[in-house]
Amino acid sequence: MVWAGTAPAQVASAKAEAKPDSTGGGAANYVLSANDLVKLTVFQEADLETTVRISKDGTVTFPLIGPVKIGGRTSQDAAKLLRDLLAKDYLVNPQVNLTVMEYSKRRFIVLGQVQRPGAYDMPDRDAVSLLQAIGMAGGYTRIADPGKITLKRNAAGKDKIFKLNAKKMANADGASEFTIEAGDIVTVGESIF
Repeated sequence: MVWAGTAPAQVASAKAEAKPDSTGGGAANYVLSANDLVKLTVFQEADLETTVRISKDGTVTFPLIGPVKIGGRTSQDAAKLLRDLLAKDYLVNPQVNLTVMEYSKRRFIVLGQVQRPGAYDMPDRDAVSLLQAIGMAGGYTRIADPGKITLKRNAAGKDKIFKLNAKKMANADGASEFTIEAGDIVTVGESIF
């Protein structure tokens, strides 16, 4: 819950009672994304209360203002943007509250030589490592080669391919842990006898 336009003490208390997200900050630091369901309210303006899902282009339609791009902003920044737009032409010192009612599903796919290949939801807003992703898929089959893992990631509209060695990661031979992102496709290769 974020109150934009309130006194600093009120903002601080709203941050203190918010649940932490994966960045270690409060819900005010959560970056809104497509398919998040948000509830927007304005203090003493019941007609402006709106519960809406953020569209793929990051916009929501808010009464009086129309379409507003809030995707990619923190909850706090989005509430402040709406407050500023309402204060510009419509209300005197509006108090905007933005609450994330439902987070969008963040998924990744694990294929190849794992016990249960398929799509998996990322837990809440926590980061998932490569080894955790393989564990979620039931672990390796007996013919899997943990040294031959391919990860495909779409970044800025282009596919990137990463060749990874989970055997080194598991043995902590100096290989750094690899973090899975939403939309990643992990393929565990087969060992050749």
